[in-house]
Amino acid sequence: MLDTHTLLWFLDGSNDLSPTSRKIIEDKNSVVLVSLVSIWEITIKQSLGKLVFNFDFLELKNKLDENDFQFLPIDYEHITRLSVLPMNHRDPFDRLLISQAITENLVLISKDSVFSSYQDLSLFGSFSSHLACNSCKIFNQQASMIS
Repeated sequence: MLDTHTLLWFLDGSNDLSPTSRKIIEDKNSVVLVSLVSIWEITIKQSLGKLVFNFDFLELKNKLDENDFQFLPIDYEHITRLSVLPMNHRDPFDRLLISQAITENLVLISKDSVFSSYQDLSLFGSFSSHLACNSCKIFNQQASMIS
């Protein structure tokens, strides 16, 4: 699952995204999920003028489809997990992304170092080629094979 900034860096072709993360996202064997939380965050930040990107927001769905990204909806179980999530991070979008990743047992690709404070979260740092969690053995092997 992609954090919002990871998604935007990927779509923009930004060098802020590590080559390893880009390879994992582009790998046809990877199932890449984009949470509707990220779409919500992008919409709000764009409407407030806090986010500008080089394509029209209406093109976003086409870009996601072109890359075979799948949407992850917000389920009641995600909110239930959110209700007991430690307050290590105050950003409501990030907290819900963390909750989804933990609930669904997904690896979250993100640069946010605060995410590593969540013990149950499988995290891959989009700014480097190392894992920031202890529970990602399968993902670690996958990343090693790609890099």
